[in-house]
Amino acid sequence: MRQVVLSLMFWWGLAAVGYAQPMEGATSPPDKLTRKEQRALEKQQREASKKQAEAQAKRGTAPLSERDREHSEALFVEGVKYVLLEDYPKALENLLKAYALNPDNAAINYKIAEANLQSGNLRDATNYAEAATRLDPKNAYYYLLLATIQAGQKQYEGATKTYAALIKQVPNSGSYLFNLADLYLAQNKLPEALTTLEQAEKEFGQVDEISFKKQQIYLKQNKLDQALAEGEKLIRANPNEPRYVLAQAEMYASNNRLPDALRVAQQALRLEPENPQAHMILAEVYRQQNQPDEAAQQLKLAFASPALDIDERVRILVGYIKQLPNPKEAVNQLARDLAAATIKIYPKDAKSYAVAGDIQTLTEHKKEARNTYLQALRYDNSKFQIWQQVVLIDAELNQTDSLLVHTDRALELFPNQASLWFYNGVAYMLKKQPQKGVKALEHGRKLVVNNPELLGQFDAQLGDAYHEMKDYAKSDAAYEAALVSDPNNVQVLNNYSYFLSLRGEKLDKAKQMSGKVVKQFPDNDTYLDTYAWVLYKMKDYAGAKAALEKALPKTKDASVVEHYGDVLYQLGEKDKAVAEWQRARKMGVASDLLERKLKDRKLYE
Repeated sequence: MRQVVLSLMFWWGLAAVGYAQPMEGATSPPDKLTRKEQRALEKQQREASKKQAEAQAKRGTAPLSERDREHSEALFVEGVKYVLLEDYPKALENLLKAYALNPDNAAINYKIAEANLQSGNLRDATNYAEAATRLDPKNAYYYLLLATIQAGQKQYEGATKTYAALIKQVPNSGSYLFNLADLYLAQNKLPEALTTLEQAEKEFGQVDEISFKKQQIYLKQNKLDQALAEGEKLIRANPNEPRYVLAQAEMYASNNRLPDALRVAQQALRLEPENPQAHMILAEVYRQQNQPDEAAQQLKLAFASPALDIDERVRILVGYIKQLPNPKEAVNQLARDLAAATIKIYPKDAKSYAVAGDIQTLTEHKKEARNTYLQALRYDNSKFQIWQQVVLIDAELNQTDSLLVHTDRALELFPNQASLWFYNGVAYMLKKQPQKGVKALEHGRKLVVNNPELLGQFDAQLGDAYHEMKDYAKSDAAYEAALVSDPNNVQVLNNYSYFLSLRGEKLDKAKQMSGKVVKQFPDNDTYLDTYAWVLYKMKDYAGAKAALEKALPKTKDASVVEHYGDVLYQLGEKDKAVAEWQRARKMGVASDLLERKLKDRKLYE
């Protein structure tokens, strides 16, 4: 088995073999060199100088004078010291002086390249590193530094050539075949990567990493049989290692080899009976074979395992969320069951509750969803989306007290979220505190940016709120602004026209707006009542009667019946009017004047 090859970046700080290697036991840059380290540097420098002198003799070049040699060695040692101290300007100052005396020294070139790399000067780092490899082509560290510099500049082709040269020039450097293969893969040069891995396999024999990488290459080349063959090799070499068995099962499943996937996944379960990945593979196989009950059972077994991490659970549950609500209740129930299992295994993780809340919301379990979201907020209250879900459900369930409490709490954390101010204002309005409601709505409206729909909702609500405070000018202005955002806003058209009718103002406009709503919703008792009351105020009692008689068969609203009695009274049908007023009283709360009407058998307005 080969030794682990360290990443390129690791080699940045390494010194040359035999020439300023890292001090033994050093773990971080020292404040100063010890005497022992200084002596080691000097010894290594002497050895390097001896090697250089031998090389110069072979080349026929004149050796350095003794004085220049000693001066160069001293400058080199000083430069290396500053490299270790991470003072790269001083390191380069000394190393370049050493270079001026001795430019053919490979180690000096190497250290200058290293200092430039650490300083961010990649161009000079490249030049000096290339020089180091030319001057001493048998030193692996020089090639590694050069490849690191090239990779840092995304010069992957150059780094590839550097590794190839390293493997060719330096004895016993076959372990770098793996790095070379990775570089080929990074460039998507699959045939070259495959050839390199096969070369490594010849040198090192069966190695898991080789088989795994070859398998990935075959898959990219759409050579499924070869990829599966490599997977079988991995399993034979590691018969008790479930991860290789599972990888093979997944490959079979993703390529529609379902019987094989089933066989291999069951093999993994024999090795690890509770392995969640194996159960999920089986679930996918059963799903593809249209066996939903068996698939659901396998998913439940997977989710019962503590070995299935939270993020994988969330990924699967999000897949279910995209299918919800599902026409098949069994699917909805399975999603809820898996979410509950996730909470059981991860009871203090906000993600468990958040995803469960989403599933409960989509499957119409709103009250449970709201409580589940609140549990998520106990463990992480920083997620605005969860607060938003809580507030929306409070509003949908008409739980005004909860809406007020939760919007107040959420606004402490997210004071710039306009939607929270909107619902806070709505809550105060429902609590019959219009002044606070208006204050919240006015503040929130200022926060709306590039959202005409939300702006219209604020204006609509402010129209209601200002009316409640009897500030009719502001109420009308707010409604008009809302209709600019959405001319067909039914709520605004209905409320605006009704309030105008109560005041007896702009009745033609009120009739036009209310008529528009009734035309769109001809059977809605509330909208018909508004239209009738506008006509009533215009003294069109016959028209009002006709509108109300369309509403009466469907209505459960006492006010509609009382209005009908008022219209009958105006038409001279007093006995019938009293009968309708009596019916209105039996139905529930109507107007404050109803009892006086009944007592005096007379219309009061």
